[in-house]
Amino acid sequence: MKKAMCAALCVLFLLAGMPVYAAEEAAIELDFTGREALADGALAPEGETDQAVYTDHDIVYYEAGHDFTYGEGSATDEHTAGEAAGHTVVHITKPGTYVLRGTLAQGQIAVDLGEDAPEDPEARVTLVLDGLDITCTVAPAVIFYRVYECDQSGEQGATPDMSKAGAVVVIADGSVNRINGSHVARIYKSVTLSEDGKSIADSKKLHKYDGAFYSKMSMRITGQSEGTGVLDITADNEGLDTEMHLAIEGGNVNITSGNDGINCNEDGVSAIVISGGTVDITADGSTGEGDGIDSNGYLTLSGGTVYASACGQSADAGLDAEQSVSLTGATVVAAGNMLDEIDCDGQCCAVFSFGQRQSGGVIYAVKDSQGETVLEYAPANDFTLLTVTSPELAEGESYSLWAGEELLQTAPGQGGGMGPGLGMGHGPQMPDGQAPEDAPEPPEGETPQAPEGMPEPPEGEMQQGRGFPGGEMPEAGDLSESFTLSPGVNRFTVG
Repeated sequence: MKKAMCAALCVLFLLAGMPVYAAEEAAIELDFTGREALADGALAPEGETDQAVYTDHDIVYYEAGHDFTYGEGSATDEHTAGEAAGHTVVHITKPGTYVLRGTLAQGQIAVDLGEDAPEDPEARVTLVLDGLDITCTVAPAVIFYRVYECDQSGEQGATPDMSKAGAVVVIADGSVNRINGSHVARIYKSVTLSEDGKSIADSKKLHKYDGAFYSKMSMRITGQSEGTGVLDITADNEGLDTEMHLAIEGGNVNITSGNDGINCNEDGVSAIVISGGTVDITADGSTGEGDGIDSNGYLTLSGGTVYASACGQSADAGLDAEQSVSLTGATVVAAGNMLDEIDCDGQCCAVFSFGQRQSGGVIYAVKDSQGETVLEYAPANDFTLLTVTSPELAEGESYSLWAGEELLQTAPGQGGGMGPGLGMGHGPQMPDGQAPEDAPEPPEGETPQAPEGMPEPPEGEMQQGRGFPGGEMPEAGDLSESFTLSPGVNRFTVG
């Protein structure tokens, strides 16, 4: 009895200051030792589906050896049955709080509370990451299948109420957690073939999970009281994904991804809200594309610090959203080759458009008139557009932009919708007076192509007419070593 009471008190101490619903309950402690899972010190049973925690080898993956009626994956998405069977799936089936520690060398954490869970307010699971290291090479390393969905109607807009989200992830203070995961390409539930039987005329989806850390329902990620915990996500495709909403409220989240760093994919509905913590994203370009953050609905950055580097070889953005991008209190540095319309809501934002591609790995800094650095970031990838904002940037103050030790020349501009030679993204900002429908047509007989990679201008030349006011570079006399800011979006060209 004394031992059980001590364990419960230790869990309560661990959860102190943590904004999760089950802090008063005794958590189940999951410890991983290579390929095994211990639940409260005992080996988790295999195949006993009525238990809160059990293990199996029933991982969902994209299987090799099928024809085109199986799914939409390519050879790079395929895995053999033997490769999949080598993974241990740790199933969580009951509501509650689970503290995860140790190394799961080949495995997956799969949370599924049953078919009624999305409509059951009690069907909520909190995963406390306290030194977790997990690798999955065939699918997401962590996945929430069915828990409570806090936005049943899908009509809560840009800032949904996430306080009752069924999927909660807490990054324990002082911990470092490593999630190395893969993805599952679209697998068909059913197909309708074309008349000749050689192609798919229509299909229904059975599975498709793009991210290394994935939730089919709305998910909250937060830290504990000190905010010192770290979550490192490495992904061969997308990094952190939900099919509905995502809120990041604390902790330190670092993502390296082959495609989008963060993606929420319900068209016109999904909302990503970052209100605290530090998020650092690099879309490394291994898939040929990738935004830093991509929402198929809304993106609101209201607090914390966000660094985002889009793929350097594609027409992608540091920040991308179908509906709106709102910067209302966060510190943000985002690098890419495309810019969506952004709303800074009274905060001073600066968008710098470069005449030629900038090299990744260089520290770009905004300094005040005393030479003190206000904010800085070294984008990992090449870029042509840099967006910066911070509550510390003041209206009317004088600032300068630096690349390493080099002071850059800037000029006020209205450009910034596109980088050199790139096409348009979702809701791009166009040069003053030019709406997207007025964009020039390609020469007769030519068809515009979706860029597979950013084209290089001819050696010694710089492409004109993209990202600069009036389609021209500013004259040398217009350039200045300093600039001032007003509330809202301030656009600058960089000579």
